[in-house]
Amino acid sequence: MKQPAESDTKPTTYQMIYAVVRRVPRGKVATYGQIAAVAGLPGHARQVGYALHALPRGTRVPWHRVMNAQGRISLRSAGGADITQRILLEREGVGFDMSGRVSLTRFCWNPTIRKPRPRPTGRRRRAS
Repeated sequence: MKQPAESDTKPTTYQMIYAVVRRVPRGKVATYGQIAAVAGLPGHARQVGYALHALPRGTRVPWHRVMNAQGRISLRSAGGADITQRILLEREGVGFDMSGRVSLTRFCWNPTIRKPRPRPTGRRRRAS
């Protein structure tokens, strides 16, 4: 049986983005740029927006926890999505100020970025 090629087993860019968005806990938000950076795509905040826009209706990916760098909900082409996003965030305890902004100081997710473990150098000795 043929083994899958390495490119077949690598996650797609969208899959990497969705995996990071799934890590944002209830009651917290993340920015598009923050999601991109944690996904290993620094400087590609728009790619995060494209990925979230591509999600099917009824998805379990918590897309509503992602907002722009000013703490505002970004406008979407789908009518009413901004209202839905605000309602979902408020149900999770995220507060908005009078101008519709979320305090990123208070509600922004602070991920721990998993660093790869260093490989041991040298050979291991066998126990006698």
